Amino acid sequence: MTTILAIDTSTDRTTVGLVVDGVSASELHHDDPLAHGEVLPKLVNQILESDPHIDVVAIGMGPGPFTGLRVGIAFGQAFALAKGIPWVGVSSLAAMAHVHDDKEFIVAIDARRRELFCEHYLDGKLYAPSRTLQKEELEGFSIQIYKEPPTSLAIAQLATTSLSVLEPIYVRKPDAYPAPKGVKFRPWTHIDLVSIYALEKSIYLDDPWSLGQFKEEFSGSGRQYLVAEFEGKVVGYAGIMSAGDVTDILTLTVAPEFRRRGIAREFLKRMIDWSRNQKVEAMMLEMRVGNAEAEPLYLANGFRKIAERADYYGPGLTAVVMRKELRK
Repeated sequence: MTTILAIDTSTDRTTVGLVVDGVSASELHHDDPLAHGEVLPKLVNQILESDPHIDVVAIGMGPGPFTGLRVGIAFGQAFALAKGIPWVGVSSLAAMAHVHDDKEFIVAIDARRRELFCEHYLDGKLYAPSRTLQKEELEGFSIQIYKEPPTSLAIAQLATTSLSVLEPIYVRKPDAYPAPKGVKFRPWTHIDLVSIYALEKSIYLDDPWSLGQFKEEFSGSGRQYLVAEFEGKVVGYAGIMSAGDVTDILTLTVAPEFRRRGIAREFLKRMIDWSRNQKVEAMMLEMRVGNAEAEPLYLANGFRKIAERADYYGPGLTAVVMRKELRK
């Protein structure tokens, strides 16, 4: 009798199951895109209460959003090492396809940024290998698309075949980047306001915030304000506030000579993390039409244009309203 512990964290769902001689004995799962690391040990502990004996660990190797996927792979490998038993990796997309027998279909995993990791199957065989498609591109297909997370049974069944995968399946580059070298990020202080205001006036010549506005914003509640400091000098600042079921980015500014060093990207990452902790549905921002430096950064981080506001920055200066969904 062979008992397989199957683990998959390639989707928003954390799945753990026991499969005994090819039959599912039990399965537990939890749906939360940010809770893989928290819930996976708990689910495994619950599963092992019914049968602590495990012969093999089967792990879904992706593709999938990087942090969650790595949690499952690292945990599964460490568990197998501690138990002195083998582990086997399988493609999570292949496991999703394993339960379908349509003539032609696509399986897809949410990749964030309005993208999906996809595989195309035809006549029971892989027709197009793993790739990333925009949601709009996928909607253009007229064939069946399956998005249900892989089951522990399918993961375990593939683990007994010759389709094992030894390395995580990464279809695109990781979202993580190194922090800007030599730059310190910290909350605003009252002392910073003079430096921030001077930088604001030097960049936004036509319509800068006044020092009074900065002081008013600084004293407000439900907000996060950060500065970037290089060798004791303020070289950038950013602010965001909570507004009901969304957060609103108020400003994100970097001194021209310090751009393209990842400072704006790090500001945005920290504001996204702060927004998630506020448990809001989405983030919002306004961006001047034609801002070729800022637009790629926002689009790459999941913001999408939803509206325009004429004369928002002054006569003839239109703002693009952008939104990033945090709950899907």
